[in-house]
Amino acid sequence: MSPEQMKKLMQDQDVQAVIQTVMMNNFSEQKKSTHQKYKLLNHFITKEQILFVGSSLMEWFPSNEMQLNLNLQKIIYNRGIAGSTTADLLEVMDDCYFALAPSKIFINIGSNDIGSIGPNGYQKETLLTNYNTIMDQIKERLPQCEVYVMAYYPVNGEADFGLDPSMKAEMFATRTPSNIEEANTAIEELASQHHFHFINVNEGLSDEHGNLKEEFSTDGIHMWPNAYAVILENLKPYLS
Repeated sequence: MSPEQMKKLMQDQDVQAVIQTVMMNNFSEQKKSTHQKYKLLNHFITKEQILFVGSSLMEWFPSNEMQLNLNLQKIIYNRGIAGSTTADLLEVMDDCYFALAPSKIFINIGSNDIGSIGPNGYQKETLLTNYNTIMDQIKERLPQCEVYVMAYYPVNGEADFGLDPSMKAEMFATRTPSNIEEANTAIEELASQHHFHFINVNEGLSDEHGNLKEEFSTDGIHMWPNAYAVILENLKPYLS
């Protein structure tokens, strides 16, 4: 964004709106950059391996390091893109799914749909429509691929992670346990309709109140490697 555009934005909108706009622009550029990186990396992949796809919760899964100790016969490729919604994922499926021709796909997408603070907010119908299209395309383009649709992880909107109060309010306005549970039920039904596996690998992530354990999270949503170690242990039966 040029200085002139920034000045006009400051004149036309309040500061909070400016901040949100700048953040959205930065996110968009980061997503484009990550997508481009994956396109280039695709020249070096081996096809018919294991593929992880989704948003930041998948991109930040330290799969490269952790798979070294698994003695798998297949390689895990991670094509998560931070900030992605289901709509975003639909735009990159050629490069992040089909170019790799995986034998197994693990999908974790939709957390950003549920937490949307855009003009229309969270629309469950939009999430389901997009997710259904994702599944339809996989079934058509990768008919032999084994597909695992992952349940959404728990969150923690109660612990103090040092977040700005207004930011925290936005992060958890619609990213609530009830919305996550409702989305999981709906996504499980979609997976069943497509004859895909729906898997919940969240055992051990929640505290006694059902929140993501504080020691596992950076902000109540995103997770440290110790949390991913728990998830990976739960994933092992499906990776082999």
